[in-house]
Amino acid sequence: MWDIVLKRKPFYRRAWFFVPLLMLFAAFIAGSLVVLYHKTKWEARASKLDYSKLEDMESASIIYDRNGAVLGRIFIQNRDQVAFKELSASLITAVVAAEDARFYQHSGVDFKGIVRAVVVNFRSKRKRQGASTITQQLARNTFTDELPANDRGVDRKLYEMAAAREIEKRCSKEQILELYLNRVFFGSGFYGAEAAARGYFAKRARDLNLSEAATLAGLLRSPSNLSPWKNREACVEQRNRVLQRAREIGLIDEKTYNETSNQDLIVKNRRPIHQESYAADLVAQQVEKLVGHDAAVSDGYRIYTTIDLELQKKAELAMRDRLAAVERHEGFEHPLYGDYDAMAKARAAKPAIPGVEPEPVPAPDYLQGAAVVLDNGTGGILALIGGRDFQHSEYDRALAARRPVGTAFTPFVFAAGFEQGLFPGTIVQDAVMDNRQVMIGGLTGILGEWGPERLDNKYDGAISARDALVKGKNAATVRFGSATGIEKVTDFAKRAGVESALRPFPATYLGSSECTLMEMTLATSIFPNLGSRAARPFIINRIEEKGGRALFSAQTEVVQACKPAVAYQIHSCLTEVLERGTGESAFTELGLKKFPLGGKTGTAYNFTDDWFLGYSSAVTCGVWVGFDKPRTIYRGAFSNEVALPIWTKIMAATFATYRPNEIAQPAGVVKAEICTASGQLATPKCIETSQNRDTGETVTRRTTYFELASENSVPKDPCSVHNGGAQQSLLKIIPAAEWPRAVAAVSTAEKKPVLMKGPTVIGDRDPFNSAQALNNVVAAKALDGQVAPLTSSSEIPTPAAPTASGEPEVRRAAAVQVSEQMQVQESAIKLDPPEPIKF
Repeated sequence: MWDIVLKRKPFYRRAWFFVPLLMLFAAFIAGSLVVLYHKTKWEARASKLDYSKLEDMESASIIYDRNGAVLGRIFIQNRDQVAFKELSASLITAVVAAEDARFYQHSGVDFKGIVRAVVVNFRSKRKRQGASTITQQLARNTFTDELPANDRGVDRKLYEMAAAREIEKRCSKEQILELYLNRVFFGSGFYGAEAAARGYFAKRARDLNLSEAATLAGLLRSPSNLSPWKNREACVEQRNRVLQRAREIGLIDEKTYNETSNQDLIVKNRRPIHQESYAADLVAQQVEKLVGHDAAVSDGYRIYTTIDLELQKKAELAMRDRLAAVERHEGFEHPLYGDYDAMAKARAAKPAIPGVEPEPVPAPDYLQGAAVVLDNGTGGILALIGGRDFQHSEYDRALAARRPVGTAFTPFVFAAGFEQGLFPGTIVQDAVMDNRQVMIGGLTGILGEWGPERLDNKYDGAISARDALVKGKNAATVRFGSATGIEKVTDFAKRAGVESALRPFPATYLGSSECTLMEMTLATSIFPNLGSRAARPFIINRIEEKGGRALFSAQTEVVQACKPAVAYQIHSCLTEVLERGTGESAFTELGLKKFPLGGKTGTAYNFTDDWFLGYSSAVTCGVWVGFDKPRTIYRGAFSNEVALPIWTKIMAATFATYRPNEIAQPAGVVKAEICTASGQLATPKCIETSQNRDTGETVTRRTTYFELASENSVPKDPCSVHNGGAQQSLLKIIPAAEWPRAVAAVSTAEKKPVLMKGPTVIGDRDPFNSAQALNNVVAAKALDGQVAPLTSSSEIPTPAAPTASGEPEVRRAAAVQVSEQMQVQESAIKLDPPEPIKF
C-alpha cells in the first residue's frame, strides 16, 4: 500500500495541473494578439495624421515701434514662436520637472509613469497624478479634432499614445520641447512661453530665471486658477511644488531649491493684450487691409511702425494731465472722466446673469482730446492720440472727427494772399465789422465775439498782415481773405493737404469749416518744410513674414504745395505767434525752451473746440480739445489755456530725439524797409514827430521796419502817407462798397431772419469786450459824427489837438481815407432786431 502511495506523480506532473497553465498561456496569447491588433490599428491610424500640423500654429502678429519696442499685437491666440535656443535652460528644467520627469528616458509613452499613477490614485481613491507625457500633450494639443479633450475613452487614449510614439520617431527631444512650449496655454491669453514671459514678466523667454520659469511651469496645471494676477498665493505655492519636484528628481540641488523658493514673485502690471492704443488699432486696421484678417491674426507678421513709443507715452501723459486740470477749472460744468471711468469699471465687474443681457455702457460724454505728431521729412506718424481713453471709446478723433478749426486756419488765408502778390507788410484794417458780412454766431452783432485768444480784444486800426496773423485779428483776417478771394484760399488749403470740404463763405476765413486733426497737422507741415509735404501720413514702415522676408515697405512721396518763399513768410509770422502773439505763454509761462518753433492757436466759436498747430524743423504737432457733441468747454476757454499747454509738453518731449534747427531762408525771399503807416517802401520822409509831455521835448522817430517779401511782392511805390504817390495796400485794392468781396452766407433780402431770443453777446459775460466795441461806435458818432474808435477801451478818445496850422494832427492810421469811409458805412448799419417769424 505504501508502495502505491509512494509511486503517485507529483502534482506539477499531473495532467490537471497543466490545464490552468494552458488557459493562462492561451489568454496571454489572445491578449497579445489583441494588443498587437490594436497597436497595429492605432499605429496605422496615427501614421496617417498630418504631422506638419505640429508647426502649424496661429501666431500673433507683433507691432513694433520705430525703435523695436513692442507696441501691440494682432491675434486670435496670443503666441510668438521662438526656437529652442531662445528658451532658457531654467524653463526646460522646470517644465520637465512639472510635467514629465522621465521625458528623456521614454519614447513618447511613460509606462512606468502609468503604473505609478495607477497605484497612487488607487491608494488615494482619487486622481492625484496623471500619466500623460509632454509628447502626449503635444499630440493632444496639435490634433484637437482627432483627439478631442472631452473624450475620456480608452480608444482615444490609445490613439494619443500611438500619435506620441510617432512624434518621437519624427522629432528630437529638443524639437518636441520647442513645439510644446510654443503651443501650450499659460493663461491670461498667453499662448507659448515667449508670449507668457513677456506678458507676466516683461522679458524674453530666454531671460527667465528659475523662479519665473517654475512659475510658468506651474501655470500649466491650471492656467486660469493659478494666475499670479488672480491668485498670487496659490501661484507661489504651485511654483514651490515645481521646485520641490525638480529637487526630488535631481535637476536642482538643495541650496538652489531653498534660495529660489524663498524669492518674492515679481510680475508686471496687467495690461490688455489686444490693441492697447489708437496707434496700435490703426496699425491693425491697415494690416488687415493689406494681408486680410485671417493672415493678420494668425501668420505671425512682424510689423514695424513709425511710432515712437516713448514720445507716445509722454504725449498721452500730457493730454491726461491737462484735461484733468481743465475739468477742475472754474465754470467747467460737464461730466467728468473719473466718474465715467468708475461707472464703466463697476458695470464690467458685475457678474453675468445667464439669459440676461448686461446693461450697456453709454458712450463717454466727458471732455476729449486728440493729438498727432508727424515726422516732417517723411510724413511718418510719431505719436497718435485719438481720444482720452481707448478702453472707453475706440473712435479715433484724430482721424475721423471733423470739427471747426477756428483761427488755427488763418495761416492758410494769409499764405493764399501772399501767393497772389500780397506780403506780411500789406496794410489791412482791423476795425468793427457787421457780423452779417461774415455769418459767425448769428445775423446781428459786431464781429469780435469769436476767435481772438485773449479777453481784452481791441481794434488796432490799420495794421500789417503780419500783426493780423500774429495777434489773431479777426476783422483784419476777413478783410485780407476777401482781398485774396475765397476760391484762392480754399484752393491753397487743398494743396496744403486739407481734404475736407471748405464752405465758400467768408466764415471759412476764420475756420468755421470742419476738418480733421490729421489733415490740418499735415497741412501745417508745409511751413517748416518750405512749401513741401508728404503726400500722405503713414504709420507702417515695413511688414515682414516669419522668415524675415519683407511683405510690404512704405514708399514716401513728396508734394510741393506752394513756393518756398510763401511758406517762409508764413513761418516768420508763426514764430512771432509764440514770441509776442496769441501763443506767447508757451515761452513765458509754460517753460518751453526757445528753439526755432512756430505755431498757431485756434479757438472755435462759443469755445466749443480748441486747437494748436505748431512745429519745429523736425516735427509738426497738432492738438485738439473738445466734446464729441459740441458744447462750450467753459466761457473763456481759449486755445492758449487749453490746447497750448498740451502742445508745449509734447514738443518738449521731441527735442532730445528730433532736434530743432533753424529753418533757412530760401532763395526768392528779400528784406525791404517798409513804412508802418502805408505798407509801402520807406522813404527818408517816413518820420513821426511827437512831444514828450513831461519834458516838452520834441521826439522824432522813423516809422519803418524791415519786412520779408517775395521778389514779386515787394512794394514798388514809395510811402504814400509821408511821400505822396499811389497807395499799395488792401485799402485801395477793394473799393469800400465791395467789403468784403465774399458776402454773407445767405441773402438777407431773400430770407427773412429769425428773431433772436437775446443779444449775440450778453452783458458782462462778453469775453471779448465786443459789446463795449459797439458802445464805442455809438458814442463816437454821438461825440463828433466821425469814425469808430480804434480801441475797445471804455474811454472815448478826444479829438486830436489843432496844430499850428489849425488842422488836427493826423494819426498814422487815420491817413487811410477809404477805410474810414468803410468804417462809417459799417458802423451805420441798422442793427434793430428783425420782425419775428410767425409759426
